[in-house]
Amino acid sequence: MMVTGLAAVLLAIAFLLTIVSLIQPLAKRLEISETVLLALTGIGLGAAASFVVRSSYTDLFNGAAESLIYFPINSEAFLLIFLPILVFQGAMGIDVRRLAQETATVLLLAVVAVIVSTATIGFALYPFSGQSLVVCLLLGSIVATTDPSAVAGIFRDIGAASRLTRLVEGEALLNDAAAIAIFTILLASITSHRHIHLGDAILDFASAFGGAIIVGVCLARLMLLMIAGLGAPIAAEVTLTLALPYTVYIICDEMLGFSGVVATAAAGLTVSAYGPSTFRPQVWRFVNELWEQLVFWAGSLVFLLAAMLVPRLLAGATKWDCTLILIASVAGLIARGAVIFGLLPILSVTNLSPPVPLPFKATMVWGGLRGAITLALALAVTENQNVSSSIAHFIGIIATGFVLITLLVNGTTLRSLVLFFKLNQLSPVDQAIRQQILGIGLSEVAERTRNMSDELGFSAQTRDGVINQIEKRAKKEREANNFETVLSDRNRINIALITIANQERSLLLDLFRIQGLSRRVMETLLRTAESMAEGARLNGHYGYLRALRRRLTPSLRFRVAQSLHSRFHIDGPLMYCMMERFEMLIIAHLVSLSLQRFVQQRMGPTLGSRVTEIVSEVLGRQRKLLDDALETLRLHYSGYSEALQSRILRQIALRLEDEEYATLQKDSLISEELHRELHRDIERRRMRLDAPLRFNLKSGIEQRLRAFPAFNGVPDCILHDIARKVSIHFLSPGEVIIKRDKKIRFVYAQIAGLAEMHLPEQDILFGSGDLIGGAFLVEKTKAPATIRSIQFSHLLAIPRSVFLKLLKDYPIVKRLIVSRNDQRKDGALKPYSVNSDTVVKLAAPQAIKNIVHPKEE
Repeated sequence: MMVTGLAAVLLAIAFLLTIVSLIQPLAKRLEISETVLLALTGIGLGAAASFVVRSSYTDLFNGAAESLIYFPINSEAFLLIFLPILVFQGAMGIDVRRLAQETATVLLLAVVAVIVSTATIGFALYPFSGQSLVVCLLLGSIVATTDPSAVAGIFRDIGAASRLTRLVEGEALLNDAAAIAIFTILLASITSHRHIHLGDAILDFASAFGGAIIVGVCLARLMLLMIAGLGAPIAAEVTLTLALPYTVYIICDEMLGFSGVVATAAAGLTVSAYGPSTFRPQVWRFVNELWEQLVFWAGSLVFLLAAMLVPRLLAGATKWDCTLILIASVAGLIARGAVIFGLLPILSVTNLSPPVPLPFKATMVWGGLRGAITLALALAVTENQNVSSSIAHFIGIIATGFVLITLLVNGTTLRSLVLFFKLNQLSPVDQAIRQQILGIGLSEVAERTRNMSDELGFSAQTRDGVINQIEKRAKKEREANNFETVLSDRNRINIALITIANQERSLLLDLFRIQGLSRRVMETLLRTAESMAEGARLNGHYGYLRALRRRLTPSLRFRVAQSLHSRFHIDGPLMYCMMERFEMLIIAHLVSLSLQRFVQQRMGPTLGSRVTEIVSEVLGRQRKLLDDALETLRLHYSGYSEALQSRILRQIALRLEDEEYATLQKDSLISEELHRELHRDIERRRMRLDAPLRFNLKSGIEQRLRAFPAFNGVPDCILHDIARKVSIHFLSPGEVIIKRDKKIRFVYAQIAGLAEMHLPEQDILFGSGDLIGGAFLVEKTKAPATIRSIQFSHLLAIPRSVFLKLLKDYPIVKRLIVSRNDQRKDGALKPYSVNSDTVVKLAAPQAIKNIVHPKEE
């Protein structure tokens, strides 16, 4: 019985998936690209199916052959079903931070190279093709888009340099969009018989790109906010990632008139940047694994199905068509070479992009393979009823031949080119590290193997034979080790700091598995850990510390919240920002302790004692900055700090308890039913811990004001009224408190930290107990110099009008301020800073007065 209808389609898909699964191991065995082998297989299937249908001797297989030849898919389905998946996963799998350094290079390859290739191929074919210039340019736009799957697959298989793979994949993100945008403009001109206006075309091109980027980023951020806010189950979170690319693509392409490809790429890059800090680590790992599988199916099927169309598209090809294919192929290669060899050096000279080595350029020129998207666009022309048969014949044959040449010539020789340029070899630095790691690691492996052998009862002869082989390898690596000569101390320090930043990221991801920790806090910590790794990679320990200081500097959101609190007495946003900052500092503090142990135990043997000392010093500075920032907050909110630390530790304990029960169930020591019950009990206790802690932003302000010596003669009721009008400020080192020659709008009562004012004759320091700006209001002058914080500082901002009224009603305040200011100018008053430990040991309120204004010995 012949299978027909939907069943035949599903059977054909199952057959193609079976073919795909067999091609992957075969390609590895033959050492050729999977994409090339898929293309050859698809062409073979298409040709065989056509032969079966035409032959009178194979009627038994006509149904299967017709299912393949007349598979119900057209060019629109190719682009709509497969392209969003391929583009989204390609963007999601890219390291956005590393790609950002190559932005100029990627834009050059993705946009400028497509435009140049379109023009070069079009003008090269125009004198010989017998077609109009617009038709030739349309063909140029179709074959201008490159397919990264074959190239990236070859690079991964042979271990090519990661930067080369990143450039190729980054180019592929946008060149499809650029080619499709040009294709759409040219095809509309042909079908409507209208001339193209260059200005309008450029405007349409720019708006399609710009609008798509905005829509893609916004919808991706909205999805991530939904995931963070709803706390949805794993299946729901994964489903949202599947819905996102199709939503973005269709809204932009069908409804708004923007580029669906660019929007999908922007959404994927956004998820790549923010996904690790939004999804739980186990969910993010599952999302990536799922998308890799989806792309394997989609990419393989789209190439196989497109290749099956080749015999149909090449039907009626002549010798002159072969000549035109060669002309187009040579023109495409020349255009790509001109852009890469001619324009990339300009980017490096102008410092817009890091230099690209010559072997990289040659490989990128030769690796410009064309694939399924080119065939799909050619198919779109042949299916268009408004395109004449001669144009459709020309486009179908030349584009298909172009694809075959790049796959069968460039694709089969690209591996040899990469090996010829030795792009698969490690750099001297990585090679030296490899020898150092193997020399140390194999000795450890030998010892562990010996212990395991004794534990499992292997014979001494078997044990000694295996261990001798390991020790010989270790000895060989130690003899070849040139670690000390190849790597300077500076290089080793940079490597160590990059390793520390990556280790910090791993620790944070491990902590992120604990439910109840703030996603926003973890996002901040993870992104700054990546910034520290990148800073160390580019600028050594200075870049590392600069990124660390940015982590501790209040964010724009924090500043806006503080401004709302200060100007309009809206406390809610600042309260939530303070809660997040507390949690961020405590988690960073815990991680810093683990990093110090990691350096001593793991990095010391590898990088040496000298480097370990320097790195430990850098970590010491990091710990000092964290301690200072945390102490400033603890001073005012010690109770909240203790409660938050207690909750974090209880959450860690619950996670350890859950893991212990999971281990017992895995070892069959408890039943699955009992494990589920224990897990439910843990979830109930975890939900109780998720309740937010109470945070009183203005707690203890009146008590703090009462401790200032300048307010000794002010009644408590007045201080109570003032406390209701002050605002709280937490400053990082270097932040401006009062600008030079500016009107004093606030007097800042300094609770903790230090501030500094540079004068020509002396530097004046302000510490705990000082009223910064008070003396200027008393003397009716402006600040002679800018006053900045030099430590993490805690200030209470008293409005100018409130302070002037206080001076008028209580002259003693004016006298005490003048007296204290004179003492400071004479050097008799030293600045004083306090910490939370001091406050905890003392009783309020009199003891606090001793803190902000210590008694002289």
